[in-house]
Amino acid sequence: MKIFRKIALALIVLSIFACRELPYGPIPTEEQLKLQEMEMYAFIHYSLNTYTDQEWGFGNEDPTLFNPDKLDVRQWVATCKNAGMKGIIFTAKHHCGFCMWPSEYTDYSVKSSPWKDGKGDVVRDLAEACREEGLRFAVYLSPWDRNHPEYGRPEYVSYFRNQLRELLSNYGDIFEVWFDGANGGDGWYGGANETRKIDRLSYYQWSETYDMIRELQPHCVIWNDGADRRGDLRWVGTEAGNIGQRNWSLMRSNQDPNWGDLHFGVEDGDVWCPGETNTSIRPGWFYHTYEDGHVKSLSKLLDTYYKSVGRNSTLLLNFPIMPNGLISPIDSARGAAFNKMVNEIFANDLASDVKPQMYDDSTYILDFKKEVTFNRFMACEDIRLGQRIKKFRLEVFSDGEWKSLKDELADWGDGLETIGRKRIICFPSVSASKIRITIVESKATPQIKRFGVFMAPDITSETPDAGEKISSKMNIAMINTPNSSIMIDLENTKRVKGLRYLPPQKQGASGIITHYSLWSMNGNEWEKLSEGEFSNIVNNPIWQTINIEAVDSKLIRLDGEKLNNGTMAEYEDLEVLYE
Repeated sequence: MKIFRKIALALIVLSIFACRELPYGPIPTEEQLKLQEMEMYAFIHYSLNTYTDQEWGFGNEDPTLFNPDKLDVRQWVATCKNAGMKGIIFTAKHHCGFCMWPSEYTDYSVKSSPWKDGKGDVVRDLAEACREEGLRFAVYLSPWDRNHPEYGRPEYVSYFRNQLRELLSNYGDIFEVWFDGANGGDGWYGGANETRKIDRLSYYQWSETYDMIRELQPHCVIWNDGADRRGDLRWVGTEAGNIGQRNWSLMRSNQDPNWGDLHFGVEDGDVWCPGETNTSIRPGWFYHTYEDGHVKSLSKLLDTYYKSVGRNSTLLLNFPIMPNGLISPIDSARGAAFNKMVNEIFANDLASDVKPQMYDDSTYILDFKKEVTFNRFMACEDIRLGQRIKKFRLEVFSDGEWKSLKDELADWGDGLETIGRKRIICFPSVSASKIRITIVESKATPQIKRFGVFMAPDITSETPDAGEKISSKMNIAMINTPNSSIMIDLENTKRVKGLRYLPPQKQGASGIITHYSLWSMNGNEWEKLSEGEFSNIVNNPIWQTINIEAVDSKLIRLDGEKLNNGTMAEYEDLEVLYE
C-alpha cells in the first residue's frame, strides 16, 4: 500500500508541475520588475545651467555662480512625493561637467562655489531626504563632459569611472544609474575650445563599467542608449512623453537599435529591456523664467500618463530647480493636481467584483449584470511569465449588440497591440452591460493578471490646475530662402528684443536648426545680433528662445549655421519678441 501511496503522490506532484505555466521568452529580473512596479519617478535637473539660462552648458561656466539662497531638498522631495513619484533621479553631473557633489577628482564642483562655503553636497542632502520620506534615490551622470581637458582620450574614461565609483559607494542604495545619450561635440575642454568626436559604442568601454556597477550596486538598474552592452532600460526615442501604441519590453542584445526599436520595442528580442518614458513638466529640462506660462496642463500630464504608464512603460517626469534652490510653486501645484486626478480616476474599479468569464484561451467576458458607464479599460499581463499578447480586440455589449472600441489616443496602426505590465485604453464614455476581450494573436497562452474598468471625469478649463493652452500669433511675413536662412519681414520698423523658434514637429524631420546666428538689416548691411546652439533640440523639439539687446529692425534673418540634416532650414513656427 505504501508503494501505491508514493506513486499516487508522485503523480499528483507531476500533475501540478504539468499545469504550471512556464515563462515564455525573456522575463524581467527582480530589479527590473521592482522598477516597473514604481510606475512613476522624478527627474531633477539642477546645475550651472540654471544660472546661465541654458539647457547645455559649454563647460567654461564659473562655479561661483552656484550660490542658491533657499536650497531645500526636502521641498523637492515633498513636491515629488505629492506628485505621485516613487523615487528621484538627480543630475549629479550634466554635460558642462560641474559636479553637484565635492568630487575628489576635480575642482569643478560645489566645493569651488560659495554655497555653504564650498562644504556642501547636494547629492548627499537629497539622498538622505529621499530615504527619510520613503522615496528611492538614483543618479544621472553625463558621460559627455565639456569641461574636462582629456575628454575623447583614454584618460577621461578612468576619470569618468572614478566619479561613478564615488556616487555608487558613498550615497547608499541607488535604484538606477542614468547615462545620457549625448556624446561628444564642441566644448571648452580645459581651454581647447574645440569639437571632439568619440565612438559612443566603444569609447566608454561600457561592459567593464557595467561590471563595476553590478559589483557596487547589485540591485541597481542601468539606463543607457545604444551601448555596446545592453542596459536594463531603454530610451523611447523621444522626450515628448510618449511611447509606441505597440510596445514590447524586449530588445536585441547584440544590435545597435534604430528609432523604431526604441519606440516600439522588438517583438523577437532576446533580452528584457522595458521602455522608460522621460519628459519634463516644462518644455525644457532646466528652469527658465520664460517657461512659467508653459508648464504642462493637467490634461497634457494625463495624456502623458496614458501614453507611458498606460502603454507598458514607466514615466520619468522632470521637475527643474529655480535659481533660488526650490521647485517652482507652479510646478508643485500642477504635479499634485496630476497625482490627485490619477488617484481619483483609478480609485473605483467598476470591475472589481466581476469575475472574468473565460470561454477559451483567447476570449474573456466581463458581465456587469446591468448597464454601467465608463471610458477607461485596463489590462495587465503577468510579466513574470514573459510578454505574450501581440494583438487584442475590445468590444462592449450595448443596445443589444457587440460594438468595437478603439483607443482614442492611438497614433499608430489600426488595432490594439500588446499589453505588457499595464495597458490602458481610452475612449469616449459608453454605457454597456458587458465587455468582451478577445486575444487575436499571442506568442503563447495568455497570462492575464488583471482587468479593470474606470470612469474618468472630463478635464475642462474649470478643473482646478487644468492649465491653459498657449498659442502665439504673429503679424509678420516669413520667407524661406533657398538655403539655410529664414528671412522675417516685420513690414514696419519695430523694437525687437528676441526671437522664438519652433522646429518641425514631425518625427525624423530634416532642416532642424541646431546652431544659429541671428541678423538684422542695418541700412544696407546685415548686423549680427546673436549666435549659439539650440541644445538637445533634435530629441526635444520645443520652442527655443533667442534673447538680444533690443534693436530697431524691419527685416531680420535667422541662419541655420548647422542643421541636423538636409540643406534648407525648416520651422514649425516663429515668434518675434518685441520690447
